Amino acid sequence: MAMHPARWARRFLLLVAVCLPCHGAGGETSLQQRGGATLALQVNEGFSPAMREAIAVWTAFIADALWRVYGRWPRAYWAISVEPASGSADDPIPWGQVKRGPVDRVEFFILPNTSADALKQAWTGYHELAHLLIPYRGWGDAWFSEGLATYYQNLMQARSGILSERQMWQKLCDGFLRGRADQRFDGKPLQAVSDGMRKNGGFMRVYWSGAWYFLAADTRLRQQSGGRHSLDIALEKLNRCCRDERLSVPEMVARLDQLNGVVLFQPLYEELRSSTRLPPFEPIFNRLGVSTEDGVVQLHSDGPGARLRRQLVTGTAL
Repeated sequence: MAMHPARWARRFLLLVAVCLPCHGAGGETSLQQRGGATLALQVNEGFSPAMREAIAVWTAFIADALWRVYGRWPRAYWAISVEPASGSADDPIPWGQVKRGPVDRVEFFILPNTSADALKQAWTGYHELAHLLIPYRGWGDAWFSEGLATYYQNLMQARSGILSERQMWQKLCDGFLRGRADQRFDGKPLQAVSDGMRKNGGFMRVYWSGAWYFLAADTRLRQQSGGRHSLDIALEKLNRCCRDERLSVPEMVARLDQLNGVVLFQPLYEELRSSTRLPPFEPIFNRLGVSTEDGVVQLHSDGPGARLRRQLVTGTAL
């Protein structure tokens, strides 16, 4: 759902209900509290005052995008740190990463002369925060964790008004086509490609195969329940149950099936980890009233698929 900038500014003031400046090892820290949860934002002192203000607005915006998934933050206390970096002007966030620990921390390295609007438009912020949606132990089955973040970065941008519905589906289509075009390891199981990704490459196939998994799971949950169930709801149950644990992916998919009374996540996991190429995405698109021609998406407004598609984009269920 899009939000007018003036309305966002008012919401930001409400979001930062408490802002207690203090000084940590890397710079000034402020605490943003919402719904009984706390986000500690640490910003390097080398940024200008105007840039620190832009960072505060941007991080509040992406934290709100994360909030929309569960109606709360996945962790009761978590942190974001922001450091300056050099890079191309067309990529205001050259690097981001999640560090798991007693306090989960998302680290961003950004250009020191960018703007809040440019940061909001960058996909990296949404991608890194989306990793917090699952209690991942931090290693093994990277395709699952990166696929989750890749899928949700697009949903979070659309639900925050950064992308239109059509733009979101176009970005998913473009990504799946990039994953399909990455054919260097076709014939090799996804699990093996994922395990060797840092050394050998294959990022596009790994990330977008994982995104396919979550789109497929989300679509099946919504179709089988007539729109009453969704991936958001399934993951929220996992988070509520197990957010203080550090689970392997086999443990997570077993819990997801158990908590949601389905036989879906585990068999789909086994199917995809042994897949030898990125599965076709067009049948899923078609079931949601999305067609493609020469890589361009078209949204169809009629039929049950269109209704499920709109629910998926808005984050609603019946």
